[in-house]
Amino acid sequence: MGTESAKAKRMKTGKQYRQQGEKLADKQRKIQEQMEQADQKQPPQKSEKPMQAGARKYPEPPIDKQHLKKPGKQENLAVQPMCDAPYYKGSGKLQDYVALITGADSGIGRSVAILFAREGADIAVVYLSEHDDAQQTKEMVEKEGRKCILIPGDVTDKEFCQFAVQQTIEHLGKLDVLVNNAAFQLHSDKLEELTQEHFDLTLKTNLYGYFYMAQAAVPFLKYGSAIINTGSVTGILGNKDLLDYSLTKGGIHAFTRSLGSNLIPKGIRVNAVAPGPVWTPLNPSDKEKQWIGKFGSKTPMKRPAQPEEIAPAYVFLASPQCSSYITGEILPIIGGYKGG
Repeated sequence: MGTESAKAKRMKTGKQYRQQGEKLADKQRKIQEQMEQADQKQPPQKSEKPMQAGARKYPEPPIDKQHLKKPGKQENLAVQPMCDAPYYKGSGKLQDYVALITGADSGIGRSVAILFAREGADIAVVYLSEHDDAQQTKEMVEKEGRKCILIPGDVTDKEFCQFAVQQTIEHLGKLDVLVNNAAFQLHSDKLEELTQEHFDLTLKTNLYGYFYMAQAAVPFLKYGSAIINTGSVTGILGNKDLLDYSLTKGGIHAFTRSLGSNLIPKGIRVNAVAPGPVWTPLNPSDKEKQWIGKFGSKTPMKRPAQPEEIAPAYVFLASPQCSSYITGEILPIIGGYKGG
């Protein structure tokens, strides 16, 4: 009886609980008033400048209001993408490797080729028809003291993908890293305006091309080799004007995860880089020049990336010294995330 009586005394009545709640509500309102007063004292915020955190300063929007005809040649851009990463120092992470990189004539692919070469790799550049751009990539790779071959053709053709791998083996001796990077992107504001021809070309280039290249390369890749796919922020967040492109990039992410698991018994790692907006010929050959002037300004960093800011991620994922325990991952490089 004594114990039950003491317990009853300790229990609060309904009235007491109500008073406790009201007391806490008063405390919340007091804190709210303090913050409102602090907010009123804050001066109006000035528009933030684009973030610059690199080894050198990068262009800020509007970079250039220019529209290119497909397939989009880098040599025709008035403001050239920054690909050579002069402050990046190689340390033999890919010494005597051989890498096949699709879409390496320009943009991200070119920068990846340069940094791979700086890390000691020979390069096979697969590209569509931008011969002058591809030649410039070749010269930049050779400047790093490595070999480079050019293989023009269509990655939507399974036989060409097999040919590209065979050419790499024949001229460079082996294959250690495959980088699937070639892409087709063209906006369509309305679902009903997205034609079957447009849809098919996007899927053939961005999905079939990756699949065909991987299928052709895997028999020649050894234990410790790597495949790196180029995904996109659109495959994570979607894009209302890039329905087909976003679909393919989400598919590439799923393909990366699935193929990564599939190739574990062979010792081949498979990962993807998912960039946000990057200044390459891809976007100026997509939308009109009015839109290009704002390109990248909606990211938290308020500017697009330059290819050399993305390429080191490919080195990281290709190098067994850096990423031997990483497979099936998607690495977003998108200039920050927006709060709610």
